[in-house]
Amino acid sequence: MKKALIALAVLGLTGGAAVAQSSVTLFGVLDADMKYVKTGDLKLKKLDSAGLNTSRIGVRGTEDLGGGLKAGFWLESQVDTDTGVAGGGSAFWGRRATVSLSGDFGEVRLGRNKTASRLHLEDFDPTAFTGLGSVSVLYSNLGSGNSTSFGRADNLASYSLPTNLGGFYGGVDVSAGEGTSTNKGQSVRLGYKAGPLHVSGAYASTSNAADNSKFKLASAGAAYDFGVVRPSLSYTQTKYLGREQKIWTASVTAPLGQGQLWGAYTNAAANGAAETAVAGYTPIGDAKLFAAGYIYNLSKRTALYTTVSQVKNSGAAKFIVSGAPAATAGGQKSSGFDVGIRHSF
Repeated sequence: MKKALIALAVLGLTGGAAVAQSSVTLFGVLDADMKYVKTGDLKLKKLDSAGLNTSRIGVRGTEDLGGGLKAGFWLESQVDTDTGVAGGGSAFWGRRATVSLSGDFGEVRLGRNKTASRLHLEDFDPTAFTGLGSVSVLYSNLGSGNSTSFGRADNLASYSLPTNLGGFYGGVDVSAGEGTSTNKGQSVRLGYKAGPLHVSGAYASTSNAADNSKFKLASAGAAYDFGVVRPSLSYTQTKYLGREQKIWTASVTAPLGQGQLWGAYTNAAANGAAETAVAGYTPIGDAKLFAAGYIYNLSKRTALYTTVSQVKNSGAAKFIVSGAPAATAGGQKSSGFDVGIRHSF
């Protein structure tokens, strides 16, 4: 009798819905590193955030609607560990703000999120586009103003294939410009991941109403896990007007003790048009990125890490490693070293 009364009371508080049908989770990552970076003759020592993973706090949840259908939401905000600034100094929920519906058909998401092309690029960079060794520092929008092809997009509608396709997966998304021409775009991704093999390809384009041209990105990547070592290779080509950039990344990760050792080499090459200055466009040149690091897991939630990286610029190139002083001239080297701690919850 007492159990029945308790059950009725709980049902009353939840509006009659079964408690097990819904879940809400608070989660986050706090990451801080001590960093020494240098560009040319400019040197900087700093305590920084996001040396390994971007510090963040978020809340996500799902509701079981029955028949395999689920509703979900996800809100995620960047937190700069060194200063306490929320939202990374921009939109508070700028990392992700989505509502979704999923089932046997796959998943539909609406809201700000990473594009399909960005997710592809992350999978074949051992740093997942974050931290001192991130290959993202070499990617140029070629003067288009585009950021969605290798970033996040506002006003995004995305669809992902169901997860029961024998290793095959994919997704497509479209972002509405809503008056901002460089946010209007689309991207698609298709891949296969089963056992030790992972291959993926992606294509994206973003409109620029100012000159009726499109920024285009095409990329392919492959990785194979041999157990003792996991090599990975990716190739990306971007185009805008007559400008072009080609980026190759070769990387390797290997378990070592209670952690993981990794290294990566990236070569970014620009064509003649991309190296030529015109009104409103700052030219780029060629660059090479060398990066390596070690992650030592103290537990499933806490890790210590260290990273070393260097960008070698040539021509007009002014690329810098994450957090380094801006280059004052083309062709300068940029390098850095850090040690840090990451804790997730």
